[in-house]
Amino acid sequence: MRNQEFSFELITQDDNARLGRISTSRGYIDTPTFMPVGTQGTVKGVFTNDILKTGTQIILGNTYHLLLRPGIDTLKKFNGLHKFMNWDKPILTDSGGYQIMSLSNLNKIDKDIGAIFKSHLDGKKIILSPEKSIQVQKSINSDIVMVLDECPKLTEDKKILSNAINVSTHWAERCKIEFGQDKEKALFGIAQGGLYEDLREESICKLVDIGFDGYAMGGLAVGETQSEMFEILSKSVNFFPKKKPRYLMGVGTPSDILGAVNQGIDMFDCVLPTRSGRTGLAYTWEGKLNIKNSKYQNDKTPLDPYCELRELNRYSKSYLNHLIKSNEMMASMLISLNNINFYQQFMNEIRKNIKKGTFATFYKKYIDYYN
Repeated sequence: MRNQEFSFELITQDDNARLGRISTSRGYIDTPTFMPVGTQGTVKGVFTNDILKTGTQIILGNTYHLLLRPGIDTLKKFNGLHKFMNWDKPILTDSGGYQIMSLSNLNKIDKDIGAIFKSHLDGKKIILSPEKSIQVQKSINSDIVMVLDECPKLTEDKKILSNAINVSTHWAERCKIEFGQDKEKALFGIAQGGLYEDLREESICKLVDIGFDGYAMGGLAVGETQSEMFEILSKSVNFFPKKKPRYLMGVGTPSDILGAVNQGIDMFDCVLPTRSGRTGLAYTWEGKLNIKNSKYQNDKTPLDPYCELRELNRYSKSYLNHLIKSNEMMASMLISLNNINFYQQFMNEIRKNIKKGTFATFYKKYIDYYN
């Protein structure tokens, strides 16, 4: 690890699409970038060495789940998650805010205390305050730390959304105080506001007043349509500072990513590549392929002839079809790796086209290809 202050360079733009580079003490991150999700210290079904071969520059971990298991004491013995999981590149950690929504039946919100959880593992009471979230992320040794926020479920109720903004802003202020000064790491704020432009503006402007190293759009990919997501991005993304990275949390399909890049987003994460891999759904340059389908039973061709990772092209669709039908774990491992590799190739092509000024052509070709 080298001594390198966190920074973001906006290299060029092609209309709204942005080409940039994040510098961290653990390496560079070329943007737009996609982060495979390693919620519990592993990207499901994929070896870390194989993830590196895909060109992945950063992965995501989760504060809530790592707090419960393996726990802070264990992670401290390894000086954080990097050595624990044998990953020496940057890690971003979600603060636990998403679990406030996804595990809403197991928690309650108190603006002054934080999120009060009943552990989904053993029922024990867990208090995740803004300060505790930052402390856990520091123990994880995250390179990019996220503030604790309240992420409401999809709703049109402005009162609920406004309350989430008030709680999230209060927590963001406390997170920044707890984070302190650490120029080698970054603290990102998270904007809420649902699908309302005025609420998004309010949330973002409050975060900008506090001041963060980067900014995220939270509260999307929670059930709204793709067109609704693109519309609120188009109306609100320019409230973010131009010279700071912009992160759309929990997104998404290749088409989602492409549309969000078109609105000026720089960073993405999603479980989709590995979750789809475990069900036999492959993302390729020829589209989405359901390898369980009987039409692939005798197909001798590789999963993706345009795949740049040679190890994957050693296996035919017929073989993968056989593995899936036999419930062999290698099927999900290979297809998950293929999907991560495809996503990284896709991001690389996005960056190339932004650099060449041909992003609009690439966008038109692929925006509806993976829906």
